[in-house]
Amino acid sequence: MLSGLSKKRLRLGLLLFLLALAIPTALLVSQAYRQLKWEAFHQHRVMAEELALRIDRKLLQLFRREESRSFTDYNFLNVAGGKEASFIQRSPLSAFPVKSEIPGLIGYFQINTDGDFTTPLLPQQEDASALYGISTQEHQGRLQLQARLQNILSKNRLVSDIRERKASAPKDAVTTRRKMKATSPSVETSIAQSRPLTEMEAPLAHVDSVADKEAGEGTATPQSENEVMSQAAFDRLSEPRKLEKKKHVLQSKLGRVEDLKLDSRYQSAPASKKSIPLAPPSESRGMRKESNLLPLEELTSVAGIGSTDDSGTTVRITTFESEIDPFEMSLLDSGHFVLFRKVWRNGQRYIQGALVERESFLHGLFEPLFRETTLSQMSDLAIAYRGDIFTAFASNDSQRYLSSSNEMQGALLYQGRLSAPLSEMELIFSIKRLPTGPGGGVLAWLSAILLLVLCGGLYFLYRLGVGQITLAQQQQDFVSAVSHELKTPLTSIRMYGEMLREGWASEEKKRSYYDYIYAESERLSRLINNVLQLARMTRNEQHIELHPLGVGELLDMLRSKVSSQIEQAGFELYLDCDEKSRDAIISVDVDSFTQIIINLVDNAIKFSARAEQKRIDIGCQLQNQGGVLFTVRDYGSGVAREQMKKIFKLFYRSENELTRETVGTGIGLALVRQLGASMHAKVDVINREPGAEFRLLFPSQTK
Repeated sequence: MLSGLSKKRLRLGLLLFLLALAIPTALLVSQAYRQLKWEAFHQHRVMAEELALRIDRKLLQLFRREESRSFTDYNFLNVAGGKEASFIQRSPLSAFPVKSEIPGLIGYFQINTDGDFTTPLLPQQEDASALYGISTQEHQGRLQLQARLQNILSKNRLVSDIRERKASAPKDAVTTRRKMKATSPSVETSIAQSRPLTEMEAPLAHVDSVADKEAGEGTATPQSENEVMSQAAFDRLSEPRKLEKKKHVLQSKLGRVEDLKLDSRYQSAPASKKSIPLAPPSESRGMRKESNLLPLEELTSVAGIGSTDDSGTTVRITTFESEIDPFEMSLLDSGHFVLFRKVWRNGQRYIQGALVERESFLHGLFEPLFRETTLSQMSDLAIAYRGDIFTAFASNDSQRYLSSSNEMQGALLYQGRLSAPLSEMELIFSIKRLPTGPGGGVLAWLSAILLLVLCGGLYFLYRLGVGQITLAQQQQDFVSAVSHELKTPLTSIRMYGEMLREGWASEEKKRSYYDYIYAESERLSRLINNVLQLARMTRNEQHIELHPLGVGELLDMLRSKVSSQIEQAGFELYLDCDEKSRDAIISVDVDSFTQIIINLVDNAIKFSARAEQKRIDIGCQLQNQGGVLFTVRDYGSGVAREQMKKIFKLFYRSENELTRETVGTGIGLALVRQLGASMHAKVDVINREPGAEFRLLFPSQTK
């Protein structure tokens, strides 16, 4: 079967076999890899959801802390612990510099029904700051911050300009007191103040309630049209803005959310591409009511505090009930966030809130929470408000700064909206390089091992097939060579035998005919012996019996065996062995050793038949390591370097069987190596100038 199979067909068959195994295996590995990718994507999506929820909870915690603040906290002074505690203190929002857990918070403000701007940073009397322990330098800083807050609000048309407010302000404190008395049912309390309020807290001497409790329970009533118009700008902040580009509106450099070209193939459903609210719909933020105590700071005039009256200064406190709406947050045209709420007091509406720097808020709150997670190692986070992408945080391994929406590429990992009051703010997670995790590494190693085993197995099959094809061809060549080697001498022997039998040869030629018949019969004997020896070694029937024998005795035995072979071929024999080498003893099988030398001599005669010097040298040398080296040298053309390892292979011939000029079957040198190995001898060949020298090294034994 292999004799009719070429190497090209073998390669084609193995390639088809490889494809038949590789294609389904690749599909299985690809499906497993995609499954691992999906699992990794799901894990990172869960991480993104958890991070978004953590950010949302952090924001809710901050906003709830702000929403828990009382109405009176937005005034410079308030009453601590109720009327019984008898303490007037500064508001916690009056601290300077402003301290808040909300990153980027600039300061707090309050706007009354008439649109008047106030801040808890300063008392209503501008010349009373020193009485509360505020230094001149600190007072200037508070004034600058107050001016900054009012300037930002006025630029965004939320309050009137400072100059307009001063022009429309009350002329004196008496007008203010009358207005306060007329619009606010109150409980006035007499307080004998023992010392000026120069510290954060001031003890009240005594509290005397003199007003009707029911009058203090102010309820919300509809506002007049003028009152509503003064705060209408804050109502418009809650309305959705039209997506149109205006000069006064701050545009995002990163573009719009719809401009992002993110791959959504890992999303389980088309609806997952939309923004998902983080807070459950059932969570509602309603209005709350609270009772308040507020000192009437307008009545604490500078003259009153500095009076020499032994009874002290009377400070009046008003009690009232307020209804407070939840906080809302919106983005102003100036780029600032405004956090505000509506408060109802005795039918009048107040706006209380704070201004926040956008970049400081986004980078101070979102980035630390994002960077502390492993999600930041391979994913990007974009923050969008009302569809505009305001900022984006690149993954740690990208070492780049995201400056446009085109740079945000990869797969959409998660997109969700924050809870109120930031319900219009979105978190968009995208990922470029999705790791497969430990399972991916195992799959990669198994795939590599499977590929190596498959390729190695196919290569082994190819080498085995090529070897079998080559062996089959060599066997065919061997049969052809043996047929030729047998047919030629038999034909000659038969011809010369007939001539001798018929008496056609003269007496002079009979001797040469007899010698030729003898030489050809010897040649046939050597050929048959080689074939039989090969058959025995193939069937593992070769029995080698080693006996110690002197080198000199062995050479004398060889001389009689090979001298006639060399002389009949027209060559001269030279033996070279010194006395020290002849005395050496080696363990050999005589028949095997003789066959080795005969095959080497026969090979030397065949490949040096056209040499100018027809000579065969057989020598022996005692080596320094104690071994005995036998050499058989001819004076022919030598052996090509690339064939020195191949000539000892079974059935190998350096010439093409159809065009070869030398006789032989290709098994002589193979038998030499195998017989030498069975006697623990090493066989090799070197080129000499001229000719080639075959060397046989035997380990020696001492006598």
